[in-house]
Amino acid sequence: MTPQYRPWSLRELVADLRAGRTTPDEALARASRRIAGTDAELCAWVACDPTPAVTATEGPLGGVPLAVKDIIDVAGLPTRCGSALRVDTEPAASDAAIVRAWRHAGAVPIGKTVTTEFAFFAPGPTRNPAAPGHTPGGSSSGSAAAVAAGHVPLALGSQTAGSVTRPAAFCGIAAMVMSRGRFALDGVVGLSPGLDSHGLFAATASDVALAWSALTGDPDAGLDEQRPPRLLVWRAEAQGGVELATRVTMDAATSRLRAAGAVVDEIPDESPISALTTAHRVVMAYEAARERAAELAVAHRLSEPLARLLRTGAATPDEDYEAARRAMARAAERLALVSASYDAVLGPAAQGSAPAGLASTGDPILSRPWQALGLPVVTVPGLRGDTGLPLGVQLVGRARGEVALLGTACWVEGVLRGGTRPSVITR
Repeated sequence: MTPQYRPWSLRELVADLRAGRTTPDEALARASRRIAGTDAELCAWVACDPTPAVTATEGPLGGVPLAVKDIIDVAGLPTRCGSALRVDTEPAASDAAIVRAWRHAGAVPIGKTVTTEFAFFAPGPTRNPAAPGHTPGGSSSGSAAAVAAGHVPLALGSQTAGSVTRPAAFCGIAAMVMSRGRFALDGVVGLSPGLDSHGLFAATASDVALAWSALTGDPDAGLDEQRPPRLLVWRAEAQGGVELATRVTMDAATSRLRAAGAVVDEIPDESPISALTTAHRVVMAYEAARERAAELAVAHRLSEPLARLLRTGAATPDEDYEAARRAMARAAERLALVSASYDAVLGPAAQGSAPAGLASTGDPILSRPWQALGLPVVTVPGLRGDTGLPLGVQLVGRARGEVALLGTACWVEGVLRGGTRPSVITR
């Protein structure tokens, strides 16, 4: 992270709020100062009101400022989806279901963050706090940047291909993609109903664990003494394009995890993962063309990447879509058999560190297979490549196994950050 940008610890803020060392109003004032002082450079926000009426701070988060990706409805704010088609959109009359859930947990939405056009590939103006001349990734670019820059300690995103995992990796923060269907998508402008998932960003995996516990009432996995996990390593060599620096860094990381007590084995056959990647592309295009039919009708007004996706999907025969869904099911069965005795799959979160420039958000290829399965994924920060820019790893868990996955992620994070905690639990 560049010296002027530092993430804001959710765990520290919640502790201060609970102890009375700070107040919700003071937390909102801090967010306001930080945004005012840095967003002219970073361009993470499309609408911001850091002084909202704080009406519900009794939840476990107790007044934590929250950023919301601009495809998710927040009452009183327009949902413009990063598109010129929506510049005159009226403010939303009510919150999305997921925003209501976060409000119930005590979070306070303070504004909307930049998204790529309809959460696809056309970049917005957001810069990467870890390296402002480099992309922050997409499509949840504004949410990732807002957390990485310390504007807020918690932000909402969504993922259809790699829209949470990749920005977290590029910006050097943690994130989680929830199991698909864990929370309703009501009030979210989706792209592909069979692939869309909710996500969240925070500074560390421990912060994500706290946020998840506050949202769901599940145990706070970040507080537990974690045992060394059993990890199945995915090198993603069959996917292509993984940079040498990423491979070298991943090898060093797996060696450190093994030395700290983890069981680390390799996936013996990557072919099911490759099949998922291929099928994901077909399903995403087919469903997007139907979900965004109104936009397809005016495709000439869209960015070329989105217009091309919708046209491709519209031209995809029903039988190709059904074949892709069957291929996903077969691959899921094969991977389940392989990974049944492991806590998580460990792999690179992106092909490399954030590419220079803002013309592209990077390639989501390393997230596509896991998104096809709808599994929870946690991005763990702490590694850097040969250029000094952040590199993230992703941990893939079992469906609705967020608590166990977050426990593994917190253990891995401790090792990668050099603060491994010896386990007193034996297998």
